[in-house]
Order: sequence, then C-alpha cells, then structure tokens
Amino acid sequence: MIGELGRRSATALLLHSALIQAVTFLVRPAATYRALELDVPGFALGLLAASYAVFPLLLAVPTGGLVDRLGERRLMAIGSGVVLACSAFLLFWGSSITTLVIGTAFLGAGQLACVVGQQAVVANNAAASRMDSAFGYLTFAASLGQALGPLAISLVGGNSVQPDTQMIFLLAVCMSAVLFGTTFVVSAEVSGGRKKAGDESAAKGSAVSLLKTPGVARALATSATVLAVVDLTMVYLPALGTDRGLTAATVGAMLTVRAVSSMVSRLLLGRVSRKIGRMRLLVTSLALSTAALAAAAIPMPAWLLFVVMAVLGLGLGIGQPLTMSWLSAQAPAGQRGRALALRLAGNRVGQVILPSAIGVAAAGLGAAGVFLVSAVVVGGTMVLLRGVKLD
Repeated sequence: MIGELGRRSATALLLHSALIQAVTFLVRPAATYRALELDVPGFALGLLAASYAVFPLLLAVPTGGLVDRLGERRLMAIGSGVVLACSAFLLFWGSSITTLVIGTAFLGAGQLACVVGQQAVVANNAAASRMDSAFGYLTFAASLGQALGPLAISLVGGNSVQPDTQMIFLLAVCMSAVLFGTTFVVSAEVSGGRKKAGDESAAKGSAVSLLKTPGVARALATSATVLAVVDLTMVYLPALGTDRGLTAATVGAMLTVRAVSSMVSRLLLGRVSRKIGRMRLLVTSLALSTAALAAAAIPMPAWLLFVVMAVLGLGLGIGQPLTMSWLSAQAPAGQRGRALALRLAGNRVGQVILPSAIGVAAAGLGAAGVFLVSAVVVGGTMVLLRGVKLD
C-alpha cells in the first residue's frame, strides 16, 4: 500500500507505472532496429536517443506546476493519450529517420506526463518515514515494465538478428490502449499536494531555492547521468549485439536481465537505505555501474555479458528512487510536483547532452566505445558527490 491510497488505486498506479515503462522500453529499441533496417549512419542513432528528451525538456518544469494545479490523474490521462497516439504514428508512418525521431520525441513527452503524475501521487500520499520504500515500490513496478518491454522483443524477434518491427509497434499500440484505460482506475482523490490558485510565484521560488541548496545540483546531475546511461544501454546494446553477431532474442533477454536486476535493488531499497544510509548506498551503486559498463566494452562470451548486465541493473536501479524520495522530503506540500519535475528536467538535460556527447567521443570506437566512455562518465559522478548529504 502507498500512503493513503486504497488497495485498488495503489494497484492501478503500480500497473500504470509498469505499463508506461513497458511501452517505452518496447518502442525505443524497436525504433533503433527500424533505423538499422533503414541503414542510417552511426551518428543518427545518437540523435534518435537524444530526441526522446529534447521535446520533454521544454515541458518538464511547467508539467510539475500543472500537476500541482490540475491533479495527478488528469495529467496521467493526458500522457497516456499522447503515448497511444505516438505508438500508432510509428506503426503507420515510422518509415524514415525523420518520423522515427518525431515519434520518439512525442513518446518522451507522453512518458514525462505519466511519470510526473505517478511520482506526485506517491509524494503527496506517502509518510516521510516511508518515502524511500514507497518510491522503491513505484520504481520496482517501472523496472518490471522495463523487463517486459524487451521480453516482448525477444518473443517477436525469435532467432532473427533483425526483429519484425511492424509487429512490435502494433503490440505497443495495444499496450498503450490498456495504459490509457488504467489511468481512470487510480482514485481521483489523491491530489492533496495540489497547490492553491495564486501560489504560482511561491512555487517558482521554491524550485529555484531548492536548486540553490548545497549539494542539490550535484545530486540532480547524478540522477541525470544514471538515466542517460540507461538510455544509452537501450540504444547501443542492440548495436553492440549486432557487432558481435548476437540474435535479437539474446539482446532482448540481456535488456530484460538488466531490468530484473533493477527490480531487485528497488524492492529492497527502503530496508537497505535505512541500514547503511542513502549516500553510502548511492556511491556503492555508482561503483557497480562503472565496473559493469567498463566490462561490457570488452569482448566476452554471451553468458558473461548476461552477468555484466545483471550487475549493471543492480547499480543503475538505485539512483532514481533515492533522488526522488530526497527531493520529495525537501519540498513543501503543494510544491512537490514542481520539485519532482525539476529533477526530471535535469534528467532530460542529461538525456539530451550525454548520449550525443558520448556518441561523438566514441565515434571511432563503435558501440563498445560508448560503454567505455559511459563508464568514465558514471565514475566521475562519484567525485561530484563528495561532501553531499542526502540523508
């Protein structure tokens, strides 16, 4: 149970969290495979990865204010509708790199609205002492969706190196329709964090003050880096698999293993965080991620790469829920949607800048080079966090 939500509403919220991630982690690798079918140049894959964040970047903070005014469920419904429309667009018109970029960008906008609404539901209904656990459960459901999306690719792709992307987009349309319907099962009485009319300037001031709080900018940078690396894994693992002759089913299974490992780390997040502290747990997760990313760049048997993906999932699964709960605890009631959107805005900046920058830095090194450069970037975040107090 999450805070004051009833069992039916909490179940619907977790299902919504799983479904939006499943659709996202189904459509984005499928878009990569479609781009490979079109034989686009290597730099275009980085552009495709970055496009997911460009449009939502402009909407992140305004969306936070919108959820505080209109309520969580309405925003989730809008986002679900956009995701459904994007899935249909890619099914019927995703036949060029231009349409793939457009569809992916609007997918990011819809996913943003869904996630802001979901996180605001938790922030406005969970007790402060249970915040880590509540966000752990929410992101556990998200990880479940991240596992189901690639699993569907494995089932559709079978033993072929290039799966039937048209069938994958059709499946995404069906899942998006269920996502939209699930929105209306979440209780409408979960808007306790909505701000009063006329408090717009106060909310803006709160967000600016939060950003200026010592350590916050570095914590947000860490959150952005972790999410960008998750994105890069989705986009470049299929490319790495193609380079090494791995089937689409094998690559899909590796993405599933990474997501399942993140599920495990998030399910136990509250208990472990209370035992060793948020800061120590966050640094440990970054160290695991750095080691796994560096190892993935080394040629190895497929079974060993599965192990590496499992370790990577454990490391990457922790950063997001910890920064969510910390920011929710800092923000006053009525402004938590804006605070969480500030974190998402930082994430979007990372999703725009890092994939493109890492893609350029590793241009002559191939997909393996992307994983190696990513390891350097994630390792650097541990230096950024020196002196930050998240507990």
